[in-house]
Amino acid sequence: MALYTTDLLILGSGPAGYTAGIYAARAGLKTIIVSGNQEGGQLTMTNSIENFPGFEEISGFELMDKMKQQALKLGVEFVNDNIVEVDFSNRPFVCSSENGHSFKARAVIVATGSSAKWLNLSSEKKFLGYGVSACATCDGFFYRGRTVAVIGGGNSAAAEALYLASLADKVILVHRRRQLRADKILQDRILNNKKIVVEWDCVVDEILGEDNPLKVTGIKLRNVENDNVKTIALDGVFIAVGHQPNTDIFRGNLPLDSKGYIITHENSSKTDVEGVFAAGDVKDPKYKQAVISAGSGAMAAMDAIEFLDDN
Repeated sequence: MALYTTDLLILGSGPAGYTAGIYAARAGLKTIIVSGNQEGGQLTMTNSIENFPGFEEISGFELMDKMKQQALKLGVEFVNDNIVEVDFSNRPFVCSSENGHSFKARAVIVATGSSAKWLNLSSEKKFLGYGVSACATCDGFFYRGRTVAVIGGGNSAAAEALYLASLADKVILVHRRRQLRADKILQDRILNNKKIVVEWDCVVDEILGEDNPLKVTGIKLRNVENDNVKTIALDGVFIAVGHQPNTDIFRGNLPLDSKGYIITHENSSKTDVEGVFAAGDVKDPKYKQAVISAGSGAMAAMDAIEFLDDN
């Protein structure tokens, strides 16, 4: 059990949190980053990034590690823990962690990011970890030479499918519409990859499998246009249907929109609580890009620096 005191406390360690830490440390603020459930954020699960300026291609893990090392060299303190309770009623603000630590800070930047959404099927929960996953780079290795499905149609789903195609024998991309939402360059790669088959206008009604031992053996798809149902035999299912903001602990402490994203002032990272700022995917329901999250982190740090200078 420890008590940490700091000028600026940053919750979350993705591109927004790391960038905020770099800017704050350069301004001479004592800065602590609490990493959250996943150090480096969701980007660490991305095998290949080709749209972050300065890098033609880099893995998400490597990019996040470079950001962390830069922050460390500037004097940012890292605590590998997860905040479970916040009190923004008075300054200094107090945040309590999963491991029983307390953090007191003159200002806080919330950069807790988002988490993968699920299909909310009972069969999905049953086989989670036994053929159902939300991370191709984590679990794709186990499906070398086998058949897998990726559920979704955005950039994440396309990237997962392309990565799995380098390992699996066949990848079935299931999308509920007739056209993918992914970037054009990713769509072209999907449609030109002989290992990838797209099941258009389809949703997953059920994930099929065996009980002893637990393992996935197939999926039941329903066509949303005509309600026709078909079963496809396969070995693994990867869910990539979007993300939801990690804001549950801020309900009642910060204003949230109908989808749970933190509401900030226009063209600002400021929330309705003076001294509390938000950055990255936790406040961004639209763009969800690493470079935008990084810029958002820089903006939040600059707003926090100005606030602390004035107070």
